[in-house]
Amino acid sequence: MNAKSSTLKKALYLIIPLIVIAFVVIKLRSNKEITQSKVYQYNKEQAIKVQADTLQFEDVDDISSYSGIFEPNKETKISAEIQGKINDVLVDVGSVVHKGQPLIKLDNSLLKLQLQTLKVQIDGLEADFKRYTILAKVDAIQGIQLEKAELGLRSAKVQRATLLEQISKTTIKAPFNGIVTAKLSEVGAFAAPGVPLLQITDISKLKFTVNIPENDLHNFQMNQSYQVTADAYSGISLSGKTTMIGSKANTGNSFPVQFAVNNTAAFKIKSGMFGKVVLKKSTPEDRIVISSAAIMGTAKQPQVYLIKNGKAILQNITISNKIQNKTIVSGGLKAGDVIVTNGFINLYDGANVTVN
Repeated sequence: MNAKSSTLKKALYLIIPLIVIAFVVIKLRSNKEITQSKVYQYNKEQAIKVQADTLQFEDVDDISSYSGIFEPNKETKISAEIQGKINDVLVDVGSVVHKGQPLIKLDNSLLKLQLQTLKVQIDGLEADFKRYTILAKVDAIQGIQLEKAELGLRSAKVQRATLLEQISKTTIKAPFNGIVTAKLSEVGAFAAPGVPLLQITDISKLKFTVNIPENDLHNFQMNQSYQVTADAYSGISLSGKTTMIGSKANTGNSFPVQFAVNNTAAFKIKSGMFGKVVLKKSTPEDRIVISSAAIMGTAKQPQVYLIKNGKAILQNITISNKIQNKTIVSGGLKAGDVIVTNGFINLYDGANVTVN
């Protein structure tokens, strides 16, 4: 009895794990079938629904624009030429100033006292010179005394001119017409050469600089006028004359081109504003124009999907210009071609397609 019981237990130890393993295998196989049934199986032969457009020639103006930044014609930080305490600041930020207009006055009281002292000396030297001149004519004194008196008088007059020049420099004046764009000191501060006190900016004329790709640089000539617009004032059109065409490329292989632009009467265009220089051909031409969203591929090799015989075929194209969300195509497409404009998910070269 014991032997039979022991044999039965051994058999159960072997059978039960096998049953558990079989159950797990069956369950896993069942789960796999359920999962596979839920996963989407893409059928490459099934036609992909897309939206398409039939191309035709369009009458468009060939317009190119290049973005840039307006800069002031002239801008400088003004400092004193001599040392002195600031007695008065006659302008503030935003003040319109004219060339020669007083801006800041420094304390010149000590210089004026020195000038008065020197005036007394000059009066005495002039009297001595007159007296020595009379005495020299009658040989009452040696000629060298007259010469010394004359040299002393001339030296004193040079000192007076120097003091007058220093006194004039205590009034700091505007070097050109402009607007005060920064006030860097106040009354009571100490002015010294090289220490900025005010910043003056001239925006009556502006410099407008853009970076032009090398392939478009031939469109710009020196001393020629081009249309310039400011992004902040789309209704204002300005004329910019080319003053500089860069001779060395910058990052991105573009060349700086600079224009001189007259501001509006109200100085609406400010330094640092963004704008565009616009190139427009006088005669509009018929072109193939497509939506920029239809373009695939890379910047160096743009492509579109052509629909031929119910299939999507990748086609290389050549782009001549972009206008907002439209692209002008100069090669690779012709009127009557049908291209895919939407529905690119799962789309590939040679895929079957159906147009919605």
